[in-house]
Amino acid sequence: MSQTPTVPPSAETIYTSDSQLLCCKSIDKLISEADNPEHRLKKSLGPWSLTALGIGAIIGSGIFVLTGTAAAGEHFEAPSILHAQVMDLVVNFLRTGTTAGALMHGRPPAGPSIAISFLLVAVACSFAGLCYAELASMIPIAGSAYTYSYATLGEIFAWIIGWDLILEYVVSNVAVAVGFSGYANAQLAAFGITLPQKWAVPVFAGGHWTGAYFNLPGFLIVFILTLLLVRGVRESAKANNIMVMVKIGAILTFLLVGGMLVNKANWTPFAPSGFAGIVTGGAIVFFTYIGFDSVSTAAEECKNPQHDLPFGIIASLIVCTILYIGVAVVLLGMMRYSTFASSPAADAPVAYALQQLGAHRIFRSIIILGALMGMISSLLVFQYGQARIWYAMSRDGLLPKLFSAVHPKFKTPHWSTWIACFAVGIPAGLVDIGDAADLSNIGTLFAFVLVSLGVILLRRRQPDRKRAFRVPFVPWFPLISILLCGGLMTGLTVITWLRFIIWLGLGLCIYIFYSRHHSEFAKAKA
Repeated sequence: MSQTPTVPPSAETIYTSDSQLLCCKSIDKLISEADNPEHRLKKSLGPWSLTALGIGAIIGSGIFVLTGTAAAGEHFEAPSILHAQVMDLVVNFLRTGTTAGALMHGRPPAGPSIAISFLLVAVACSFAGLCYAELASMIPIAGSAYTYSYATLGEIFAWIIGWDLILEYVVSNVAVAVGFSGYANAQLAAFGITLPQKWAVPVFAGGHWTGAYFNLPGFLIVFILTLLLVRGVRESAKANNIMVMVKIGAILTFLLVGGMLVNKANWTPFAPSGFAGIVTGGAIVFFTYIGFDSVSTAAEECKNPQHDLPFGIIASLIVCTILYIGVAVVLLGMMRYSTFASSPAADAPVAYALQQLGAHRIFRSIIILGALMGMISSLLVFQYGQARIWYAMSRDGLLPKLFSAVHPKFKTPHWSTWIACFAVGIPAGLVDIGDAADLSNIGTLFAFVLVSLGVILLRRRQPDRKRAFRVPFVPWFPLISILLCGGLMTGLTVITWLRFIIWLGLGLCIYIFYSRHHSEFAKAKA
C-alpha cells in the first residue's frame, strides 16, 4: 500500500499572520522551491561574473555626461509645480514666501570637488549595498528586493515592491534604448551613414508626433539582447564581461590621454561652493550608482551565492567609485568647471574636452565606443534582472504561471525574457519617455528603503539564522540607508511622485482582483 510522502516543515505554507496581506514566506520554503527541477535555473555564475554584472548595470553613459553637469551646477525655473522637485518646493517656499520663488531650482557648482561628491555618494550607497549583501547571502533566490520583502514584510509589501521593480526596469530600459538609438544615429551620421528618420526616432517625443513610423534601432538592440538572454546566462555573462572590459578600457584610455592634457590651474578653486556644492553635486551624481542591486537578481544562477553575491555587490561599488573619481579628477583638470555649464560642453563633457584640446580622433572614437557599450551592457543586465523578478513573482502565484516557465534546454525563464523584450522594445520604438525616466530612480530608492528595513526585521525575528555576511552596527547602518534614500526621494519632482502613486494604485488593483486569489497563502487557506 502506497503511503503519502511526508512534507518537510520547510516546504509547508505557514501562516505568520492572521491577515494574508502580512503573511511572510518561509526562507526555508523559498530555498526548497528553488531546487524544484521544474523551476530550477542553471547555476553558472562566479564572483567575477557577478561583479561584471554590477559594473555593467552601474556604469552607463552617465559617467561621460553627469560629471560635467554636477561640476558646473544647475540653475533654472521649473515650468510648473509638477516639474519642480519636492524638497526644492518646500525649501524655496520657506525661504522666499512666494510661489514663484518656490519654482526656482538651483544647484551650486561643485567644481573639481565633484570627486569628493562621488566618494560621499559611494559611502551613502554602501549602506544600502551592505543590506542587500546580507539578505542576498541569507536568501539566495531570484527576485531581489521582491523576495526579501516576501520573507520579511509580508505578501502585500512583496507585491508592491515587485510591481515597483517592474516599473523601474521597464522605464529605465525604455529610456536607455531610446538614448542608444539617438546616440548611435548621431555617431553613424558623423561617418556619413544616415538612417531614414521615419525608422530611426520614436513616434512621439515631448508629447508631439514626430512623423516617424517606428524607432527601429531602439527595438532591435533590445531584441538582439533578448536572443542572447534566452540562450543562457553563461553566454549572457560572457557577452557582458566583454562589454564591461571595453567600457573600462575606454575609461582608462580617457584617464591616460586626458591625464596628459591636465592643467593643474583648473583644479583651483577646488570647491568653489564649499561643502554645499559637494553635497548638491552628490545629489546629481547619486543616480549614476544605481544598478548594484541587480547583482542580487542573479542569486539562483550563482555557484556559491552565500559568499559570491556579497562580493559582487561590494566589489562592483568599489570599482565604479574608483573609475568615477578618476574621470572627475582628470576631466576637471582638463578644462575649468564653468565650461560645462552650457551646451555643447554640458551634453557630452568628456568628448567635448578631448575635441577642444586636440586629442586624436581615434581616442574620441574609443570614448564613443565606451559610451555605446555602457548603454548596451546596462540594457543587458536590467533586461536580465527584469525577467528574474517576473519569474519569482510567478513562482509564488502572484503572476500567471507562464512567467515562471523554464526553457527545457537553456534553463532560462524564456517566456519572461521575451515578454520583457516586447514590454521594453515596443515602447522604445514608439515613445521618448523623457522626464518619466525618473520613475526608475524613485522605484530603486523605494526598493532600497524596504530592503534596509527587512534587515532590521530579520535580525529581530530570526537572530540565530546563519548569515554568511552581516551588516555591521544594526540597526544603525540600515536606518542610515533608510534616511538617505528617503531624503533622495524628496529630491525628485512632484510629477514623478504622482506617476509613481498611480502605478502603485494600478498594481494594487491587479493584486486585489488576481494575485491574492492565486498566491500560495490563498491556496493553502482554501
